[in-house]
Amino acid sequence: MSNKIEEAQEHIRQAEKSLKTSLLKWRPDYDFAADEYGKAATCFRNAKALDQSKECLLKASNCHRQNRAIFHAAKCLDQVILICKDMNALTEVRTYAEKACHLYQQHGSPESGAATLDKAAKILEGTRPEDALALYKQAVDVATIEDSSRQGAEYASKVARIMVKLKYYDEAADAIRREIGLHQQVGSDGAIGRLAVGLVLVQLARGDYVAAEKAFKEWGNCCDVAEVQTLESLLQAYDDEDPELAARALASPFIRHMDVEYARLARDLPLPKGATIAPKANVIENAAAEYISPNAGGSGAQGGKPAANDDDEEEGGLC
Repeated sequence: MSNKIEEAQEHIRQAEKSLKTSLLKWRPDYDFAADEYGKAATCFRNAKALDQSKECLLKASNCHRQNRAIFHAAKCLDQVILICKDMNALTEVRTYAEKACHLYQQHGSPESGAATLDKAAKILEGTRPEDALALYKQAVDVATIEDSSRQGAEYASKVARIMVKLKYYDEAADAIRREIGLHQQVGSDGAIGRLAVGLVLVQLARGDYVAAEKAFKEWGNCCDVAEVQTLESLLQAYDDEDPELAARALASPFIRHMDVEYARLARDLPLPKGATIAPKANVIENAAAEYISPNAGGSGAQGGKPAANDDDEEEGGLC
């Protein structure tokens, strides 16, 4: 490893020498310097000196920019992202990914920029989902600007799934609708049907049954027969406040085999509480005939016997 470090330092000396100017050399040789810094970065990485490798890559990227080699400058930042991953310096990944994407766009290679954002977001998804979400959103924007609806739909799907995972249900509903719009542009009805199921689940998680029913009516024609039957049962269960029917619908095979985030959402979805039944009044069985409820109006009879009614006597006398 010491040999590799010495070799790297020699490359750095050559790079620094090429950047110096003199009376006969008016302009630094950025191309040669970038190449030497790149070789030094490789040597440092092989020697496990990741900090120094990262520093050399950043210098190489800067030399490429000075030399107007924008694409190669972005490629150097791609390697910096991998170095940050190896160093577990994940807080820096988003920054370098955004810079690399910007350089790719300047070069006229937006698809490479979106791919860099996607790669960086995958690195961050498990530990820094908020940063991953921001990168996926930018990837969607880059893809849609270039009219790449299919690729944009793929990134939009990742945006929606992370939002469901983070329980940002309002934003997740908007992301799913955007994803549906992108799939419409490429005519992918099967994907729209699956997304309709996800949208219904998200709306139910928001506690908005009306929005869930509206989503089904709007996109249910893209669902398979089994999906339609399950969604109809699910919505009917929430309308009737039937927890058993809702549980059966949520346990259907195609819901359990959806993307992990949606399957977990269905598993944790609050079931309807069921219709409440008014409690029965307390009734005394085999009560004596002379029993009078204490809640009954009027005065009670003396001696436990009902008071005689004058009208009854008069009527009896007339008879």
